[in-house]
Amino acid sequence: MLEKIKFENKSDKNNWDLIIQPGMSVIHYWNEMWRFRELFYILSWRDLKVRYKQTVLGMAWSIIRPLLTTIIFTFVFGRIAKLSNPGQAPYFLMVFCGMLPWQFFSNALSEASGSLIGNANLITKVYFPRMIIPASSVITSLVDLGVSFIILLMMLVWYEFIPSWHFVFLPLFILLAFICAFGFGLYLTAVNVKYRDFRYIIPFIIQFGLYITPVGFNSNIINSQWKNLLSLNPMVGVIDGFRWCILGIPINWNGVIISTFMSLLILMIGIRYFRKMENTFADNI
Repeated sequence: MLEKIKFENKSDKNNWDLIIQPGMSVIHYWNEMWRFRELFYILSWRDLKVRYKQTVLGMAWSIIRPLLTTIIFTFVFGRIAKLSNPGQAPYFLMVFCGMLPWQFFSNALSEASGSLIGNANLITKVYFPRMIIPASSVITSLVDLGVSFIILLMMLVWYEFIPSWHFVFLPLFILLAFICAFGFGLYLTAVNVKYRDFRYIIPFIIQFGLYITPVGFNSNIINSQWKNLLSLNPMVGVIDGFRWCILGIPINWNGVIISTFMSLLILMIGIRYFRKMENTFADNI
């Protein structure tokens, strides 16, 4: 079966040959991702403008949502439940450091899961690697993470708390959060194209994930026999890593290894399922 139409540029920039070869879509797929790299910028910038167009507070929503949730969690877990904080940082900072990666993950998952359906006209008319669309949605969520991170730095100044020297390892855990969100996003967006009613389940998945993720508390309060089981949730290692890098809170490295393995496994499953379903997207949409 002819799977791809490839345009190849010769010495003359205006001379383009049309080459049709079987199986080339798999071999050159990742090269095409790089070739269409400008689409990442175009789609990400468009998503940002659409998200905050005709809004009262605009980008401030990326600050208000995690801030309000942090206040609620601090009151419930810190004041009412009186859970312990193993670090030296205030409980509010501990919760906010966990809220940042979780807010990024939940936003990325919500945006990526519906990205293909939201770009139905583009998919049915133009050829490009479809993986660019959910990837740009996850990249857009990194902007919100960056804005919220500025607020975190202001909080550190307010509380006069000096970050740990582990801060230099923070990009690694941001990358791990991206891998986790991208893997889940690829799988869910492919399922969402095939089964449209699946979009009603995604908010429940995100809400359920919040309950099994140590956002409002520290995972160190959990019994050691349950820590590794909890780390099967890949966001556990990410959140613990954020708190270790910024606040110097002790970290369970076995849990981080398990969470990293789960993130990479989810990414491979997501890519495999997305590529398997990619040829049917135009028909199903």
